[in-house]
This record gives sequence, C-alpha cells and structure tokens, in this order.
Amino acid sequence: MKKNYDFSKGKRGAVVSSGRQKVRITIRLDRDIINWYKKKVDDSGGGNYQTMINDVLKESIHRKKEPTEMMFRRIIKEELQHRAV
Repeated sequence: MKKNYDFSKGKRGAVVSSGRQKVRITIRLDRDIINWYKKKVDDSGGGNYQTMINDVLKESIHRKKEPTEMMFRRIIKEELQHRAV
C-alpha cells in the first residue's frame, strides 16, 4: 500500500534552531581547509566541523587580546608540555 504524505504545510530550514547567538552566512573556504576540519571531527569521534571552525575563530579573537609576551609564554609552555608526553 502506497502512503501519500502531505507536505503542503512544510517549512524549509533547520529542524532545530541554533539559537539567537549564531547567524547563518555563506562563506567560501579552500576545499583542503574544509576537508582538514571534517577529518579532524571524524578522528575525534564525531561532532560538527562548522562548530569546530567557529571555536577556532573565537579562540583567535581571544588570543588577539592577549599581550604578545603572554602569548609566547603560553605557546612555549604548551610545547614543553607536549614534548614531555
């Protein structure tokens, strides 16, 4: 038996709203950047590559507010910890 579905009152767009904090935009990025983020998400067990890009951009903004000396100290500390592992 074939079912007939009525989509006459259907609406396009996201099923779940992302809230008022996020704004839908169109941006063109290099394919290798998108592929890198998609792989990173897959390697970490799932998630959303767009959210990851958003997080990286936020972090970049916060780092711009960080004095240069503090940034170098943080980077050196992170690298030393990474090498100790």
